Amino acid sequence: MKLIVAGATGFVGTEVIRQALSHPAVTSVVALARRATPVPANIGPDANVSKLKSAICNDFDNYSESVKADLAGADACIWLIAITPSKLRTMPFEQVEKICLDYTANGLKTMTGISNKPFRFIYTSGDKVNRDETVRPWIMPDYSVLRSRVENHILDFAKQPDSRDAQVCIARPGLIYAPGHMSALTVVASTIMRSLIGLPRVELDEIAATLLNQAVNGIEKETLLNEDLVRIGRKILRSS
Repeated sequence: MKLIVAGATGFVGTEVIRQALSHPAVTSVVALARRATPVPANIGPDANVSKLKSAICNDFDNYSESVKADLAGADACIWLIAITPSKLRTMPFEQVEKICLDYTANGLKTMTGISNKPFRFIYTSGDKVNRDETVRPWIMPDYSVLRSRVENHILDFAKQPDSRDAQVCIARPGLIYAPGHMSALTVVASTIMRSLIGLPRVELDEIAATLLNQAVNGIEKETLLNEDLVRIGRKILRSS
């Protein structure tokens, strides 16, 4: 199968690619990002690096014909492009909205139009998202509602008559524990956040294994909570 990893240069995308290069069912991995995606470190002995194709996209509002050609004929996409809470203060909220919502919506529409059928789209959201857009939590209310809007758009898109071949899945991880990828400040901030709102945790290799499994073998259910990501990921990793 041909797999697109959107947001390939992030730490989750890198781990997904690392595992995908050793997955026997994955024949091609298209790493979609703004810059070239290198072969991940610590790849396994069964990894086939010839599977990896780096697709550099300079404009996620309008995919170039060359990028579309790289994506064409894919069977699934793991979408990891978003602005995380730790980066909210680095840009205007309008830009956050554009990256989180507009880029996702355009990516889903573009990919389903040039993909194999059915096409699986696995979107990585966040824990405790409430799809009722009128609910505004006391922590990061605008950002939380934005996450709700993105999830609702994806689910509504899949229900449209001309999108019936699109199979979508929303993954909702809590804190993704990634040793070596988290600064001391991030660890402290995440620990505080976990204490304040009861944020659960999933290991980096667990969430990557789960996302890859859903893309390759089929979607277990429409929404995967953090406990599902841990359960599925641990089962896969124990059997590998």
